[in-house]
Amino acid sequence: MRLQIEDVCFSYGSHQVLDGVSADLADGGFVGLIGPNGCGKSTLLRLIARVLRPQGGRVLLDGRDLASFTGRERARAVALVEQQSATRLDLTARQVVELGRIPYRGRWPSRAGEGAEALAAAAAFANVEHLLHRAWHSLSGGERQRVQLARALAQEPEVLLLDEPTNHLDPGHQIDFLQRVSKLGITSVAALHDLELALGFCDKVIVLDGGRIAVRGAPSEVITASLMDNLYGVDADVIDHPRLPRRHLVWSGVSEGRQR
Repeated sequence: MRLQIEDVCFSYGSHQVLDGVSADLADGGFVGLIGPNGCGKSTLLRLIARVLRPQGGRVLLDGRDLASFTGRERARAVALVEQQSATRLDLTARQVVELGRIPYRGRWPSRAGEGAEALAAAAAFANVEHLLHRAWHSLSGGERQRVQLARALAQEPEVLLLDEPTNHLDPGHQIDFLQRVSKLGITSVAALHDLELALGFCDKVIVLDGGRIAVRGAPSEVITASLMDNLYGVDADVIDHPRLPRRHLVWSGVSEGRQR
């Protein structure tokens, strides 16, 4: 499913976060949204998911304005995994994953076992089968993040949106999580702070700064020493990985301009 963002604008009160953002994302790619804190990464994801409504511009899926989708159509097309997932309900992890099947249920109760194959596939892909019996409140932050990925996959979406998906994960689970997402074969867009992960897993990155897209392209072409200095105030080199066919970051500290 082709995702198009056309001249999208959004403000919180008098503070404009996004100012004319446009992007055309082809099917099946893994796109990283990167940029400094407050640049609008999370806001853009929430606009694509229609959690927020654009104050200007529009978002299209296969040429159709997302505003024209019914709630059920939208939930079948787009799934969002947010940074924090809280509930006061006494749910098990299995019940959280089952929430992903709500868009496929009609007015009447579903037949026993309906959607079971999709639920099992989602749990297996997210590697949470061993957590399904656990109470949601007993799970760690990283375990919750993986269960939320399973919930999103149970929606069988065409577009998967991930807001800082590796925040609560240890390094091993970060790599495992993003490897799994990169193999989904659907359009996936992730807001990422860890640029090493963006270099390792993304097909394309989009850099947001000052409410606009500053640059976009292949991670190895976009994430440069100059970008690290200008955007983050970090003195770093981007060099060829000694063992893998990709580049990686080596930083030495905060740049002189940021220290002043």
